[in-house]
Amino acid sequence: MSTAASSSVLLLVMLLLPLVGSVVVAPMRSVPAAAKATALGFALVELVLAALAWAAFQPGGGRLQLTLSAPWIPAFGTRFALGVDGIALVMIALICVLVPIVMGSSWAEKLPEGRTAAGFYSLLLALQALLVGVFAATDVFLFYLFFEVMLVPMYFLIGRFGGPRRQYAAVKFFLYSLLGGLVMLASVIGVFVVSSHELGQGTFDWATLVRIAGNVPQSTQIWLFLGFFVAFAIKAPLVPLHTWLPDAGAEAPVGAGVLLVGVMDKVGIYGFLRYCLPLFPSASRVLAPLVLVLAVAGVIYGALLAVGQSDMKRFVAYTSVAHFGFIGLGVFAFSTQAQSGAVLYMINHGISTGMLFIVVGMLMARGGSRLISDYGGVAALAPLLAGTMLVAGLSSLALPGTNSFVSEFLVLIGSFPRQPVYTVIATAGIILAALYVLWFYQRLMQGPVRGAAVVGTLEGPGTATAPEAVAQRARARFPDLSIREVAVLAPLVAIILLLGIYPQPVLNVINPSVGATLTEVGLSDPVAGQGGN
Repeated sequence: MSTAASSSVLLLVMLLLPLVGSVVVAPMRSVPAAAKATALGFALVELVLAALAWAAFQPGGGRLQLTLSAPWIPAFGTRFALGVDGIALVMIALICVLVPIVMGSSWAEKLPEGRTAAGFYSLLLALQALLVGVFAATDVFLFYLFFEVMLVPMYFLIGRFGGPRRQYAAVKFFLYSLLGGLVMLASVIGVFVVSSHELGQGTFDWATLVRIAGNVPQSTQIWLFLGFFVAFAIKAPLVPLHTWLPDAGAEAPVGAGVLLVGVMDKVGIYGFLRYCLPLFPSASRVLAPLVLVLAVAGVIYGALLAVGQSDMKRFVAYTSVAHFGFIGLGVFAFSTQAQSGAVLYMINHGISTGMLFIVVGMLMARGGSRLISDYGGVAALAPLLAGTMLVAGLSSLALPGTNSFVSEFLVLIGSFPRQPVYTVIATAGIILAALYVLWFYQRLMQGPVRGAAVVGTLEGPGTATAPEAVAQRARARFPDLSIREVAVLAPLVAIILLLGIYPQPVLNVINPSVGATLTEVGLSDPVAGQGGN
């Protein structure tokens, strides 16, 4: 098989491999160790395939690469069409990096009664396949199909394997997402009708729709844009459509929570870049102020609510709301620097917040509680655990030298020439981020050993309560990181530092696609000190 032919089927193999793995793992209920090992093996092979896709992709080459297209439903103008640009490629790479790490972090997780490791890992593989499909689809109807179906494995991951309020959180997550999807379906049908008027025959082909986008009346574009926007704003999530995330993030099992806040939420921002801006360029320019208001409100609102959280997992969820505000600002500031920063921010947020979620899960596995007040002085007992949480926290607040700093800096410096007011307001979120992250770390890790989750019942009647005795007994039930946990967290620490020092290889992949997107919107970079085209 030629190199070109191999590249054309690579995305199809990456789509099908996790589905095959899901089917293989699901029946292995009586052998949990084999189920875990098999699932991890499929995830590692998928990571190798992602590396091959990265190597085959040519930055600055065609708009869409690694393409594959076959007839699907000719009567509806749909094709089974796959392809990636630089934005989709880095998102698929993020998925393939996080899934084996999630599997490793969930290896010893205690599942609810009656639930099996085979079921859990099978759902993780199914979710991975559908997420790859979302980012690889180049047919609008196929994208919509993946967008809706990916809700199913996440619904079951939350509803069957989550916390005490898992059913409520799963239903709320599903209803919010389903509502957005139904609104988007109306716009998907509208796109088909509009294309039939322009071409004489309806189509869902993304590249064709981009070519005719400029011919669509602005009023029509606005209505179609709003249908897509509602679905993507819920998924992103933008304030005030974010309320499902804290509940879903808090009740999801740790592994599913990492993929929820680390990858699945990014589908909304990806949708803005891939569909809203190129397909409805005039509407995007007209409605940008609305999106910017929601984005900046999310930066401040999410930060303020994060400060007041008592639940560790809800804290991480609200920090994500604030971070997504920055990403939304970068997308709709309409400059290549800001949009490149926003895409890079999606990657970096997935790494740093995913790591923070995993460390929180390790704390919960030891202490059995999600409440911040039940912990204290953990650094004295588990310095490695405390150190990894500090790295994740510093990345989350965008400390220079960490990955998030580069992306946040690009968003702010790229947004200011065109949107100075919104940029200045959003900058306040940097101060708030330092506040909530450092306060969170201080309450959990610093000071004397304390808290019911750390000390347990050691301070009962007749028990020595001297600080040294308490710390010694707490250390017996609150160990530091195991070899497996170090192996899980070490790649994330390495990525945080590497992208903080040298992000250029990722930016080289992102920049051409961002530049093409800005051209499709009909804008160019603002001249320094001006806000014009």
